[in-house]
Amino acid sequence: MNPPCGRCNKPVYPTEKINCLDKYWHKGCFSCEVCKMALSMNNYKGFEKKPYCSMHYPKSSFTIVTDTPENLRLKQQSQLNSQALYKEEFEKNKGKGFSVVVDTPEMQRLKKTQDQISNIKYHEEFEKSKIRSDAPPPENRQEQEMQSSHPEIFSQPAGQMRPAAASPPSGGKRYQALYSYTAAEADEVTLQEGDLILDVEPIDEGWMFGCNQRTGKKGMLPANYVRPV
Repeated sequence: MNPPCGRCNKPVYPTEKINCLDKYWHKGCFSCEVCKMALSMNNYKGFEKKPYCSMHYPKSSFTIVTDTPENLRLKQQSQLNSQALYKEEFEKNKGKGFSVVVDTPEMQRLKKTQDQISNIKYHEEFEKSKIRSDAPPPENRQEQEMQSSHPEIFSQPAGQMRPAAASPPSGGKRYQALYSYTAAEADEVTLQEGDLILDVEPIDEGWMFGCNQRTGKKGMLPANYVRPV
């Protein structure tokens, strides 16, 4: 027997039969469900076993397919796993004060450098507003303070000056602190404005290693807090 047409339900004979979408169609009946435009096997789009043209093809919603009981169970399990991982990471990092992903050692170092640059700008603005135009530079102020505190040293002839006061013991570079700095790590040194730093060696961008002559403490210090003398 000849099967019925999917459109008109009349028998479809082999000479005019189109087999598509699990149905048999007359060539003239194989058309768009909306605009009735004649379709072929090359330009049709099927939806719910009905042919459509490209213009009137329904916008399919995936809610029915996605929200099956199995997919809902998998979605719920995924949410539970995410919550468990979040709680585990929270417990690990509770009290540390930083995020594992963001606050890496390198990011902490960059953040510290940015804070130091901000402090330098603040000090520069503060000094500009405080110091008169005829005030001596920082190195002269340091020298004047030392002269007022130890007049007997500066009153001696140049040949009788102590060698240690003239140059560092190991002959390294000398720097002077422009601003005060409080050590944030065990391997850093604390500075006060005017401190002399001996045996200074550059480490990497923004950091140096040296010895604070006032405290005798050796360690790392920010390079933008000091200047060579």
